[in-house]
Amino acid sequence: MFRAQARLNEARGRSRAVATEIALALAVTENHARSMVATAEALTNRLPRTLELMDQGLMDGYRAARISATTSWLSVSDARAVDEILAGRLVGKNAYQVRRLAYYEANKADPDGAARRMSQRRERRRLILTHHDDGLASLSIAGGPVEKVTAAYAQIDRVARALLSSEEPRTLEQLRADVALDSALASPEGGAVRAEVFLYMDMNTYLGLNNDPGELRGHGHIPAALARYIATGPDSVLRRMITDPLTGQIVELGRTSYETSAAVEDFIRVRDRECRKPGCCRPAKTCRLGHGSEPATDGLSAAATTVGLCPSDRRLKNEPGWSFSAGPAGSMTISTPAGDSYSSDPEPFHSPRIGAVPADPTSAGDAESGDRATGGDDSETAA
Repeated sequence: MFRAQARLNEARGRSRAVATEIALALAVTENHARSMVATAEALTNRLPRTLELMDQGLMDGYRAARISATTSWLSVSDARAVDEILAGRLVGKNAYQVRRLAYYEANKADPDGAARRMSQRRERRRLILTHHDDGLASLSIAGGPVEKVTAAYAQIDRVARALLSSEEPRTLEQLRADVALDSALASPEGGAVRAEVFLYMDMNTYLGLNNDPGELRGHGHIPAALARYIATGPDSVLRRMITDPLTGQIVELGRTSYETSAAVEDFIRVRDRECRKPGCCRPAKTCRLGHGSEPATDGLSAAATTVGLCPSDRRLKNEPGWSFSAGPAGSMTISTPAGDSYSSDPEPFHSPRIGAVPADPTSAGDAESGDRATGGDDSETAA
């Protein structure tokens, strides 16, 4: 597999789009595909002894990827020297042990390069939001200076321990997490700041008549109880969405004084929720809207063939052999240099309703009443 990916990378001139092509073909994330391509290049050009261990069944791809990432900054000659040293020490080691061995030998091989790499990685420090199931998420700092991160943890720990008491129901771990989040949400002038999140939920769920999951934009589905908790907050603002009961697709978005172009953009971002390239989960609010390769035009009729792509995926349009075509009802097809095609449709807001009739976007009055007996449209709320 790694040899095949290395050949493909060479055939495509080592274009950044190779990772996207592999991600689509294997249905993996683009970050994972980039790691696979980097590992393939390293194994075939810089780490021949590690590749031999894989041929012998003594090394798997996961541990090989750890060696590739840890030695990626070395010159070819230094990487091969480290690879030779490690060859006789890797068998029977788990991934953590493999990474530590590789890191130690890489730093010995090029100590000056290790110092430069540390400085460069500090400059690329960033905040990462990771979404999990059950309405949970993690917030972490990647590449933070160890002395500042350690000091920040110690400060959070001190504040959390000061809150411990016999009347405090939270554990120390819970207190640390709450103190960190409360600190991040505090404004420089003191007090809390107002954060903006977008939530989609069925009207019946909002009213407590059923317990269908809600959807938090950029995160995914969340339990009904959490969706109601967020939607009923004192600062929540609700907007009505009308969906087709047969397909679950949005047909109308409630609005008041928007200009037509703004209404079209609002409609598309609510409908798409995320970047429309298959496998990309970047929120629609970060995407640029376009019709095929042309900018979006005014008028609600343009919404049917207009989709949003994040900046990274829009750059694929300039890569040789890639093409994008928009179809009706927000559908989109991407064709790769290999001639493969991948289609994307907006995710419905709910499952098709048995016995329902199609929604008519011109009959807003009936839609607002939600008259199920006469086949009226389904109402959703966006908080």
